[in-house]
Amino acid sequence: MNSPDQRPTVARDRQQREAFWMPFTANRQFKDNPRLLVAAEGVHYTTADGRRILDGQAGLWCVNAGHGRTRIADAVQRQMTELDFAPSFNMGHPLPFELANRLAEITPGDLNYSFFTNSGSESVDTALKIAIGYHRARGDGGRQRLIGRERGYHGVNFGGSSVGGIVGNRKQFGTLLPGIDHLPHTLNIKANAFTRGLPVEGGEELADGLERLIGLHDASTIAAVIVEPVAGSAGVLLPPKGYLRRLREICDRHGILLIFDEVITGYGRLGTPFAAHYFDVLPDIMTTAKGLTNGNVPMGAVFVRPHIYEAFMQGPESLIEFAHGYTYSGHPVACAAALATLDIYTEEGLLTRGAAMAPHLEDAAHGLRELPHVIDVRNLGLVAGIELEPRPGAPGARGFEVHRRCFDNGALVRYTGDIIALSPPLIINPTQIGELVDIVAAAIRDTA
Repeated sequence: MNSPDQRPTVARDRQQREAFWMPFTANRQFKDNPRLLVAAEGVHYTTADGRRILDGQAGLWCVNAGHGRTRIADAVQRQMTELDFAPSFNMGHPLPFELANRLAEITPGDLNYSFFTNSGSESVDTALKIAIGYHRARGDGGRQRLIGRERGYHGVNFGGSSVGGIVGNRKQFGTLLPGIDHLPHTLNIKANAFTRGLPVEGGEELADGLERLIGLHDASTIAAVIVEPVAGSAGVLLPPKGYLRRLREICDRHGILLIFDEVITGYGRLGTPFAAHYFDVLPDIMTTAKGLTNGNVPMGAVFVRPHIYEAFMQGPESLIEFAHGYTYSGHPVACAAALATLDIYTEEGLLTRGAAMAPHLEDAAHGLRELPHVIDVRNLGLVAGIELEPRPGAPGARGFEVHRRCFDNGALVRYTGDIIALSPPLIINPTQIGELVDIVAAAIRDTA
């Protein structure tokens, strides 16, 4: 085992880097030219060679309150020495009950019940099983079909990969789960390029695609529809006005559950606690993770409305109502991190701060529209996507090059193919937003 003073050798010795199979990474390319982060504070990382890097992607859409929060670290340390682990199967400890009640204070509408997981991927698979189990509990077991959306991202477990619609995440794994279909995605650059905020046209027509799928499969076979209110991982794809509300209406009309995947949009990203608040559309089930603990400890939560929960609470009281869960569901250390994170969000107003910072990011991002190869800019709250024209015969190459040059010049940004996504910590200020977008602008010019 390496001691702490040996860790820097990883930065200069490729053999030391070989044992780790990195996720969603071109491993051979990276290990020859590593970009290693060794410390973080506020809105900055520090690299292995001592450079400060402005965090333009909140870690990975998760460090909403910024890095190095000692309040969370202290809560985790106290909890580890007091109660490091306790099972949640037919046993319990106080913290998940406290956390569930705290979350019910900020969730939209009557999404008052929490089922705890360890990641967004687990939250999605949990939500899908809840949806199918709900219909079965009500004597409607024929409803097993699930509807996702093209270019949607719902994690990497089998359920989430199946309802997801990103080709690169699906093609290696065969047919995945049966009984899945997909709505069309919502991006229309030709009609809506460089729109500030939500696209105006096409929302209801796109949502009516669900009626076509219902006509194909019959509503009696469909359990749920799952969508991201804003599709983040696919490159910041925004719903046109009226789209989510029409989906809600169609689901209500046909007895189909509506699931919002808010793993990215949850906990303040759009300037409201959740995207459901922003769009004023209430789903039946909501998946979250990432910002729940500020990225400090893996944790997720699935929120459900009372009619979902109560459908399971039938039969003998000794019966296990929902045969599902994880060893670490409601882990005491994760709960402590989440409670401390919620304290920070509340005391510093971070769940709504994005609304004040959004105009600064919007103006700065749309200032890139005249740069070479920029074909669209999309923004909402504290998230923006800059879409670049692909290089002929090399899709994704331009996006990666901009990402790499940004890192070399002092900023970490997310890239998906040829789309650059910006989602900085919610504590970022206008000056730092300007610095971040200036670095992106320089990288785009350099790659031209």
